[in-house]
Parts: sequence; C-alpha cells; structure tokens
Amino acid sequence: MRFDNVYFFNGSAYAGKSTMVKRLAEKYDGIACEENYHEALMDSIDYEEFPNLGYMAQLTDWADFIRRTPEEYASWVAGGSKECEILELRILEELVTKTDKKIFVDTNISPETLREISDVNHVMIMLADPQISVSRFFDRPDREKQFLYQLLLQEKDPSAAMANFRECLSRINSQENYDMFLHSGFHVLLRDEKRSIEETMQIVEKYLNLLN
Repeated sequence: MRFDNVYFFNGSAYAGKSTMVKRLAEKYDGIACEENYHEALMDSIDYEEFPNLGYMAQLTDWADFIRRTPEEYASWVAGGSKECEILELRILEELVTKTDKKIFVDTNISPETLREISDVNHVMIMLADPQISVSRFFDRPDREKQFLYQLLLQEKDPSAAMANFRECLSRINSQENYDMFLHSGFHVLLRDEKRSIEETMQIVEKYLNLLN
C-alpha cells in the first residue's frame, strides 16, 4: 500500500522529529502521529507474536531491565522496532481511509520499508550526533527516564550500573546506525543548535514540497 498523504519522520533521538510532527500538523490542519503512536494497539496484541513489545508489558521487576547486557538491549530494541513497524502500518492503513488530511508521523518504520510505501519527498531523516542520545539521555524530565535514573542509583554499584546502561545506549545509537540513515537516499537534516525551530521547519517544508 502506498501512503501518498503521509509524511514520515525517522532518524535519531534529539534531532527534533517530534517537534516537527506536532508543528507541521498544527500549521497544515493535519494529523500528528507522535512518538510511540503504536501504543494505541498495545492492549490488543498477542505477546507471542510481539515478544519484544510484550517484554515491557509483562515486566515485573524493572531491575531486570537495567541489568541487561548491551547485546541483549540492542537485540531488544531492534526487535521492538520491527514489531512497532507492523503496528504503525496497521494504524496508518486504517487512518488514510478515514481522512484526506495530511498525516505527519514520528516513525519506527525502516528506510527499506519507506522506500516501498512512500515517495522520497514524503520522508525526512533527522539526525543528531549519536553521542547526544547517550550523554543527554537523563537530561529530559520524562517520567520514564527519571524513573530509570533512580533505579540505576539504587543498584549495589551505581557507577557500574550507569556505565552498563550507557553502553546499552551507545549500541543503539551507534555510528553504524547513523550512517545507515545518512545514506538512506532520503532527505537528511542534521541537528544544528544555532538554527531555530522556525528555520528548521522552513527547511523541512521545502524538502517535503509542502510549500507548493
């Protein structure tokens, strides 16, 4: 299925994807499918079919989450992204049948799949330095992030626990993943601290032909 009225935003954390999705949806009277919008289907999924997403839903001891090895963490994230893609596509397939509005999506859908379902001018890759996602992970006041931070501090060896978790983050925010997005063939916008949100939005609009 082709999604002709959907605009996809993928890339790395801290690159501004969620901000662009919200701002563009507001400007164009569109629909914003914000970060983790796949969670709308979480109550109805089969955890045997979606084991990585089911891991979080069935987790009974959060200490197990932060004690995983970097290899285990990276494998879980990769598997979860593939499962999220399935749910996202289900939501979008239904949504496009119900509206003619532009739909802006903060997505987990892979570049490979995006090449099959979308036009190159409907996909925006936004990237930040891979290390930002590691060094600034706990800077945001997100309840989930601060919860994990406190768990790490409660470990027997907080320094070792923090080092292990940062290595987990490094695995999923690797230079290899960054380069994959960079050379995906889609429009790429790199994070620039000197550029305002309005200036970033103007560049995105030009790339995605929204100004026509």
